[in-house]
Amino acid sequence: MPKIKTRRGAAKRFSFTGSGKIRRKKAYLRHILTHKSATQKRNLRKSGLVDKADQAGVRRLLPYG
Repeated sequence: MPKIKTRRGAAKRFSFTGSGKIRRKKAYLRHILTHKSATQKRNLRKSGLVDKADQAGVRRLLPYG
């Protein structure tokens, strides 16, 4: 059976934690930053986790994660 290709766009956006959860970057930090508070921007710099409902779809894109 041949190896499955990884979706490279997904590989650049997601990574796996040690316990198998999927880490992601938070949105809303690309532009129009002047009206957002420093606290909001600081919290957006932290990574988030993919919701349980979306994990199956992300795992399909990353078969060897």
